[in-house]
Amino acid sequence: MSSWSVNRVQRDLLAPLDSTFGATLSQSSVPGSFEGCRLDMGNGDFALFAWRTEPGTAHVGYWLGNTETPEALWHTEKIGIEAAPSPLVQWAHDELLADLREQDPWLAEYRHLSWFFLPVFHSKDGRESTRTFFRDHAAGFPDAGREEALEFYEEILHTGILDPYRETMAGKVGTSPHVDLARMSAAMGEFTAAKLLHESGHAFVPEVELDSGHALDFRVPDADVLLEVTRPRPPTRRTVDTPARALKQTAAAKTDDQLDAHPDALLLVDCSSFRDDQWNAVKGEQPRLPHAPAVVFRARPNGSVEGYAVGEPPLGLDRSLLWV
Repeated sequence: MSSWSVNRVQRDLLAPLDSTFGATLSQSSVPGSFEGCRLDMGNGDFALFAWRTEPGTAHVGYWLGNTETPEALWHTEKIGIEAAPSPLVQWAHDELLADLREQDPWLAEYRHLSWFFLPVFHSKDGRESTRTFFRDHAAGFPDAGREEALEFYEEILHTGILDPYRETMAGKVGTSPHVDLARMSAAMGEFTAAKLLHESGHAFVPEVELDSGHALDFRVPDADVLLEVTRPRPPTRRTVDTPARALKQTAAAKTDDQLDAHPDALLLVDCSSFRDDQWNAVKGEQPRLPHAPAVVFRARPNGSVEGYAVGEPPLGLDRSLLWV
């Protein structure tokens, strides 16, 4: 196998990309025993490529990009970015964060959030939709400004509790080219659930694959409790006409699926997409649900969370929410 060099990069990587998209190549400084470069496509796609320069290792290269993969790399081993050598990981993060600061400086102000969601902010299909979701839809909070909504999630992510699960959790927001407000807001409900568990002193593991064939959102190992999170769309965005019916309909969908197979799991129902008047109606009625135990709650961007229980929750959450 021939060694990597700038000449080989130009021949095997740049040339096919240039013929398809129009591409330019620029060299980039990589720490350690690597050389690196950046390829920018005419359609806005990009790629980073680096290779080892130590004797006997110059055939080893690393590719990261949101563009078409050149044929020369089709049959190579794939690894996650965090499994790459640490100098390359830091180099890639610095390159992508520099792009984010230039393209969307308002987003780069939130240092941990912008780092955590870096893979989706630069994904091929999701880079526009995810940025739009955070910019124009306050990350799913109704009647809230972008700044306070992003600060809410920045504070959750700054704790580091989700860092080990970054790839899994960041991907939940999705890489669709279109803003799917209901789905993306539901994904953020899992981050709020992580906040509740953490502030109440519960360690957790997200996205648990089970023998039943289902995957539930969290397991709390010490208490051996499974949790599933759901987030109802408010009645203004669905056919049902009251907040209580919206709540029951969403809970029923979970009961007919994962929770039938795991009846002891705790259902967390995140009503953070509800406006004040809609949540007040839920608080006043406190409707029962087709599954128990459950906790129905609503978070606000100022960090406050209130909720009520259905049945007897197997976990204490007194330190993370105000019971109503």
